[in-house]
Parts: sequence; C-alpha cells; structure tokens
Amino acid sequence: MNSKVLLILRIILGLFLLLFGSNKFLDFMPPFELPEAAMAYFGALASAKVIPYLVGIVEIAAGLSLLLNKYASLMMLILMSVSINAVLFHATLDPGNIVPALVLLLLNIAMLYGYKNNYKDILKG
Repeated sequence: MNSKVLLILRIILGLFLLLFGSNKFLDFMPPFELPEAAMAYFGALASAKVIPYLVGIVEIAAGLSLLLNKYASLMMLILMSVSINAVLFHATLDPGNIVPALVLLLLNIAMLYGYKNNYKDILKG
C-alpha cells in the first residue's frame, strides 16, 4: 500500500478511535437512540464495566498507537475483535446506527492490509 495512503488512513483511524474511546469516559457525544433489545444488551455490558473501561481503553490505546506509529500493527490485531463485535452488535440489534461500526471495520482491515508485511512470521505455518 502507498505510504502516503497508509499515513492518511493511520491518522484518520487514530483520531476516530481517540474520539470514540474518550467518549466512553467523558460522555461528550449524544448517545444513539437504541432499540429496547440493544439497550438491554448495552446496559449489561456497561454494568459489567466492559464498555466504558475495556473497550474504551483498547480504542484509546489503539488510537494513540496509530498516531504515534508505535506498535500499530499489534494494536490493529487487538482492535479487530472490537471492530467485529461493533459490527455484529449493530447488525443484529441496531442496524440504523451501523455506519460508524462499518467505517471502523473497513479502516481496521485497510490498516491490517497496510501492515501485512509485519504479519508474515505469524502467519507462516
């Protein structure tokens, strides 16, 4: 992948992750209107401190990693679980608000592709 394209994607995804990760702690963005089933699921995750702490920390760490270009390829692997879960949550419980989750997943996949040379040793059998 072109290094300039990778740099732009890295900065966009880093800012995106910092925005949404810090929102889990500071609550500065208005919440989405969620259907009742989604609210029950989200409430259970929030009461177990999964959403505000675990996911928020992963998003902030990944965002900082991308912006500072330190351990970014590792963080993209870790972030993939958050990306897939966000898409699955919205696809099944809140399809009206799936766009940010899809953007996150697509940017995560693009970054994984951009760092594909860093994964060669992991993937060889």
